[in-house]
Amino acid sequence: MGAAVDPARLAGVISPLRRALLAAARAAGDLPEIPDSQIQIIRALPDGVALAPSDLADALRLDRSTVSNVLAAMQRAGLIERRPDAADGRRVLVSTSEQARMLFAAYDRASTRILGASLAALPARDAHAIETALPALERLLDALLADRGVGQPEQSADPALAPPHPANERASEHS
Repeated sequence: MGAAVDPARLAGVISPLRRALLAAARAAGDLPEIPDSQIQIIRALPDGVALAPSDLADALRLDRSTVSNVLAAMQRAGLIERRPDAADGRRVLVSTSEQARMLFAAYDRASTRILGASLAALPARDAHAIETALPALERLLDALLADRGVGQPEQSADPALAPPHPANERASEHS
């Protein structure tokens, strides 16, 4: 068995790494800041998926009033669209807008470029160590999501996860 991983040290690297990548992608792509709560919702509504706000709240394990407030802000920003549910006229369905999908594609492109350049600047053994660690990190992500009851991750437009890993691609086939 290998050396034990220090969870505090890992958390101390992951959070600043994610923030640094998001900030770099925003700057490189001249992109707006999108709050994490909105990222969660957009991630739960990939292209072609529409959910009722209550179903979205349940899927994200968030309070319905919280989701309602976030959706209102997202609608004002043009990131979501609402439409009546054809099966039940009393319900409204929410989906991502073309603008939201375009922003996340831009984040993905910018973060992929930035990560590629940063990895190329590392010593070869560091880049290889990161490449070797990716499957274990993907399993760690899966375990964290399963522990939260979220299940397998969907293919994400979150720049912190770009480019999508095979576990994300597998999961999106089931959604």
